[in-house]
Amino acid sequence: MFRTRVKICGITRVEDALAAIDAGADALGFVFYPNSPRAVSIAQAENIMSMLPPFVSKVGLFVNADAADIQNVLKSCPLDLLQFHGDESPVFCDSFGMPYMKALRMRDDVDLVEAVQSYRAASALLLDSYKPGVHGGTGESFDWHRIPNDLQGSIVLAGGLNPANAAAAIAACHPYALDVSGGVEQAPGIKCVQKMTEFIKAVGRADRRED
Repeated sequence: MFRTRVKICGITRVEDALAAIDAGADALGFVFYPNSPRAVSIAQAENIMSMLPPFVSKVGLFVNADAADIQNVLKSCPLDLLQFHGDESPVFCDSFGMPYMKALRMRDDVDLVEAVQSYRAASALLLDSYKPGVHGGTGESFDWHRIPNDLQGSIVLAGGLNPANAAAAIAACHPYALDVSGGVEQAPGIKCVQKMTEFIKAVGRADRRED
């Protein structure tokens, strides 16, 4: 049976990170974007990561950051994957010599086939809702049927996901993973254990139906 992976993004507290892992999360996201209500400092992220058990992917989210700023994060935080959520070019994304995924905000004119070719070194493309001036965390979903069934590469789906619609998202486009943040929170940056647990259980039920 194929298993849809789950990333819980916007982790700001040790207790939330551990609860997400206990609930079954495959990856945790740390937002290094000062304008986000879920932003963490290097010291804050380093402390959380030092408390984590093995076999959980640690993802660092950046939005149009300078290369030097990203390198400063990497010196202290043992990230497994970089997530570029701005207008970063393929050359810039490739320059760190690390696995990465490139986020695409689903404007009406987005050409996903072209994006797959442009970011062919990416481990995955993350598809998120488009809202002018907002780089993720919109709390809104987009039309998942816009994703071609034969699109090459791994797709991570984000945008407006929650326990109630996780199964519908999987049925619509069969992504490699779901990336959830606000949909499992009690406040921005503060996760809800019950919602995280319900979300991951909903994913598991959907996978069994799709098998």
